[in-house]
Amino acid sequence: MARGKKYKAAAEKVDATRFYALDEALKLIGETSVTKFDGSVEIHMNLGIDPSQAEEQLRSTVALPNGTGKKVKVIAFVSDDQVKAALEAGASEAGSETLIAKIEGGWMDFDVAVASPEMMKGLGKIARQLGQAGKMPNPKSGTVSPNVAAAVMEVVKGQVEFRNDKLGNLHNVVGKVSFGDEKLMANVKAYLKAVMEKKPSGIKGSFVKSITLASTMGPGIKVDVQGTLSSLGGRAQSLSERV
Repeated sequence: MARGKKYKAAAEKVDATRFYALDEALKLIGETSVTKFDGSVEIHMNLGIDPSQAEEQLRSTVALPNGTGKKVKVIAFVSDDQVKAALEAGASEAGSETLIAKIEGGWMDFDVAVASPEMMKGLGKIARQLGQAGKMPNPKSGTVSPNVAAAVMEVVKGQVEFRNDKLGNLHNVVGKVSFGDEKLMANVKAYLKAVMEKKPSGIKGSFVKSITLASTMGPGIKVDVQGTLSSLGGRAQSLSERV
């Protein structure tokens, strides 16, 4: 693929053979951003899992301390008595039958859907639409909760869902270039801790094979896996020692 002059200039600042410490990688993110707009910061991980085995699949959420920098539009499927609380928590729309009918009619102008457990049965009419769009509420992603207001608030503040693809990779946005090193460091560490906490118990050998950071349309920056995971502290650190 042909690369522009800006990309080539940015890529020259990155040693493709080197694995950078996390703080060095984040510093390079700012130096290698090539977009005129405030680019996103992406994290890409390759995991030593077998995605064909249900017990080795990863799907969970993490609340990034500084959010993602993106305004998330959330709707909530709730009973009438919970509508006010969901709206006050940040949902753009909330309700039951009327909201379901609106989506059944083709409306999908939202990013995330949250639901209370008792509402899930009623979503059968639109389950296919929501599922195909990747917006079906799910307990594993924290979007089915008896406390819908709290769930909405978490999503609005910057909750990120991570889920491995068919090749055992994770791809997520962990902030904006404008956040700066300190906020990005906090977000990346929170993300990595959450991933490590979900390490399947049956994994043998390396769990995290690679970590790469990049800004939107910028070059990938390879991160030193062992050094980075060892710096996380707590249970995540003990897990990294067995990676």
